[in-house]
Amino acid sequence: MPHWLDLMLQSLGPLLWAGLVFTVPLTLLSFAFGLSLGFLTALARLYGPPPLAGLARFYVWIIRGTPLLVQLFVIFYGLPSVGILLDAFPAALIGFTLNVGAYSSEIVRAVIASIPKGQWEASYSIGMSWSQALRRTVLPQAARTAVPPLSNTFISLVKDTSLAAAVTVPELFQAAQRIVAVTYEPLIIYIEAALIYLALSSVLSALQDRLEKRLARSSGLSEATA
Repeated sequence: MPHWLDLMLQSLGPLLWAGLVFTVPLTLLSFAFGLSLGFLTALARLYGPPPLAGLARFYVWIIRGTPLLVQLFVIFYGLPSVGILLDAFPAALIGFTLNVGAYSSEIVRAVIASIPKGQWEASYSIGMSWSQALRRTVLPQAARTAVPPLSNTFISLVKDTSLAAAVTVPELFQAAQRIVAVTYEPLIIYIEAALIYLALSSVLSALQDRLEKRLARSSGLSEATA
């Protein structure tokens, strides 16, 4: 067996384990919390009182205008100087959540704002309140438009989690770094890590395509029966 293949097979288990135990949970939790934060931020910017809307704009401005790696360093290495100590995983989770929240809020805000005013007026005309119109009429339509860009954000997050290695989270990329430190084979190990990230991204892309097709079919069916 070639040396490179033997090395990749030996490294596959630790890399997959790190991805399963740290990379995947970090991705899922960050996206779930970030999307929730982004939704609330979008509503604050669209419909909140001026102070709240201003605070939401400030949050988005700060996060979008600074590198994610710097944000992680501020949370993990900077906050202890003011007495706030966080373990590596929670620190990374907070950093990724804030980052996803800012970017997803812009997506959600844009798709909600794109819904014609007539949809709101039609909802009000049949006795719906603002919250009912938002939940029953506007959000279902906005969701179909938001799925592709939000899915892209999710796929990007899978790759961005490699930055968590910089704050000592033992995820997939840091596992690769540790193996390299022992084997002195950076090319082989980093290519293997890249292939694992590629596989994860490919699976998510396939799921995204299926979801988009399902939403397109349901949209077409709804329009046909309308």
